Amino acid sequence: MTESTRVETRIKDNSRHGVHAVPRKWSYHPHDESAINSLSGQLKVTPLVAQVLIARGYTTAEAAKSYLEPRLSDLYEPTLLPGVSEAAERIVAAHSDGRRITIYGDYDVDGVTSTAVLWHCLKLSNAKVDYYIPCRLEEGYGLNEAALRQLHEEDPERLLVSVDCGIASVHEAAVAREIGLELIITDHHTIGEQLPDAAVLVHPRLPGTDYPFGELCGVGVAFKLAWAICQLFGDGRKASPRMREFLKSAVGLTAIGTVADVVPLVDENRVIVRYGMHSLLENPSLGLQALLKVAGLHTKNQLTAEDAAFGIAPRINAAGRLGQARLAVEMLTTDNAERAVSLAAYVDELNNNRKTVERKILKEAKEQIEANPNWDSQPVLVLAHHEWHPGVIGIVASRIGETFEKPTVMISLKDDGTGQGSARSFAGFDMYAGLNACRDSLLGCGGHKAAAGLQIDGKRVEEFRTSLCNWANNNFAPTDDDTALRVDAEVHLSEVTRRAVMELQHLGPFGAANPKPRFAASRVNLAEAPKTMGEGNRHLSLKVQQHRTKLRAVAFGRGEWADEIAAVGGPLAISFAPQINSYRGYESVELQLHDWKSPETNASS
Repeated sequence: MTESTRVETRIKDNSRHGVHAVPRKWSYHPHDESAINSLSGQLKVTPLVAQVLIARGYTTAEAAKSYLEPRLSDLYEPTLLPGVSEAAERIVAAHSDGRRITIYGDYDVDGVTSTAVLWHCLKLSNAKVDYYIPCRLEEGYGLNEAALRQLHEEDPERLLVSVDCGIASVHEAAVAREIGLELIITDHHTIGEQLPDAAVLVHPRLPGTDYPFGELCGVGVAFKLAWAICQLFGDGRKASPRMREFLKSAVGLTAIGTVADVVPLVDENRVIVRYGMHSLLENPSLGLQALLKVAGLHTKNQLTAEDAAFGIAPRINAAGRLGQARLAVEMLTTDNAERAVSLAAYVDELNNNRKTVERKILKEAKEQIEANPNWDSQPVLVLAHHEWHPGVIGIVASRIGETFEKPTVMISLKDDGTGQGSARSFAGFDMYAGLNACRDSLLGCGGHKAAAGLQIDGKRVEEFRTSLCNWANNNFAPTDDDTALRVDAEVHLSEVTRRAVMELQHLGPFGAANPKPRFAASRVNLAEAPKTMGEGNRHLSLKVQQHRTKLRAVAFGRGEWADEIAAVGGPLAISFAPQINSYRGYESVELQLHDWKSPETNASS
């Protein structure tokens, strides 16, 4: 088989699996050698770092320094956040009157950390505080009418404060007002056509307001509320020394939720995560200490956003996904060391169970797509199954969306005839707007542009699929630029030195809207045959060489590339993010492979 035939076969295979029938476009930032050298000299950084800064819009030394050295003082005053001052005043008044304050949290990482931050704040203030976390499997997302009635019946005087949910709970807020339950809603999700009639709404994007940064997640909003409460418990403007120390430590929990909710790591979010990663190691709670240990992160000198995303967050998330979110909150709030260790071990076990369930669902989802080739031409994938776990389908929807390069909705069908769905965006598709446009086919929905949830009558899945695809055909037209792999610079492998990679780490924390620097190198040869690794041979390992420079590269979840790359007769073009790999005390530069092209496809795209 010739190389051109191999490339054609690869393209056909990708097309059959719903992936674009042409190689993915690589989008390069223009190379301005004069500007690169100037910025490199002014900042005393390698040209590679200077080029990345310029590619991301930091073209002057002043702008670059501000980006490289964010300060906690860059966070906006909490009183600027819409609704936060009145909410803090009501909470402090309730505390002064001896009333119970109940935090109603969501069951994901954002909601769990939001609950823990506000709980710690009020507990330190000697408030009468507890929390309620709905069961994902039985109660679903958001405020629950039955829960509101039960909480009010148990204590008619209590103050209920939602975190990371409630902005779409118009009916439930009306119920709370009807029965006399004082309700404060704090949230960050997309606001619908009607606002809930709560006592106070705290949201960075409330209509008619102008908060400087609208991309806070739920725990970011909860942190600002805790900050405002601490100010009131102090002299009205400044928190007491004890509460200031609490706020510094709370940045760590806030960072975990911020990373997990995949909000843009820019502006306030970047400051929170940058300092939060340090805070997690400086003074972690008993629960966080135990969690870091089971995640194998307790010996690290410095944590990264990736540690939070792949080591800490999945374990907290697994508890909520499998119906045990309340235990995750207990782990983060307990003052019993033995209990903290026990709960950390349990959420670690739940996470391992979640991985097993996830692999099974992913396999079944791919088989369902294979069995429906007519879906190839549809702009959105809508999958449904009676045996899928509703707590895990969101993760799988993300994986399916990346693999097949389409927005994806996955629905778990229940025995009572209803379905619970999780939806994930791709290429800028506004998932919330799409679901909202199809409300007539749904029992309910909520979320934001990148991710959303829904409830549906199981008999109307096909109707919903047709409706959503019709809406997408009229409102969603992704271009090559929308799906392009953005490359900061084309380099020689000899430029990817340990010093350069260490300097690049200062551009972190990396995540949404601030991805790891990505480079491309052309005419790279294989130094060794590609190999698969990991359970089920899911991952790829290979060694590449360009002139005298040899480096190891890995591609997670891309084991199928091994045979394809091995079959290429000539050199490759590769796109990658460099990183430092530490193993038994030895550090080396390693490439995280994002994409590759043969000489022919590289020349044509």
